[in-house]
Amino acid sequence: MRVTQGAFSFLPDLTDAQITKQVQYCLDQGWALGIEYTDDPHPRNTYWEMWTNPMFDLKDAAGVLQELNDCRKVHGGLYIRINAFDSSHGWETVRLSFIVNRPATEPGFRLQRSEGKNRNITYTTTPYSSDKPEGERYA
Repeated sequence: MRVTQGAFSFLPDLTDAQITKQVQYCLDQGWALGIEYTDDPHPRNTYWEMWTNPMFDLKDAAGVLQELNDCRKVHGGLYIRINAFDSSHGWETVRLSFIVNRPATEPGFRLQRSEGKNRNITYTTTPYSSDKPEGERYA
């Protein structure tokens, strides 16, 4: 199963050249960039770990790619994404977010069905990766 979160998630993995073009587009818009990683890809997990501080005032995508490659060296077996923030209106707004690194295998999700009061049925998705403790999920 392939996790589909953010822009470009239904496309094949982006090459470094394609990532560079997207990053340069973001920089040309004046957006700050941040790199984040996680081993819990649940759609409601919005709290990914930041790799470095957000990168403001960059003009060249090479700086972001250097940080991305450094993050890949340490967390290459996890999900890594790039976020572009627009602070032009006085608050930070995510304008673009896309996954740039994935584990070799993506275990997917299980659908859990629960029956509650008055036979009300609810469903919850849980990633198979959460069966293992953090740090051991993609070993």
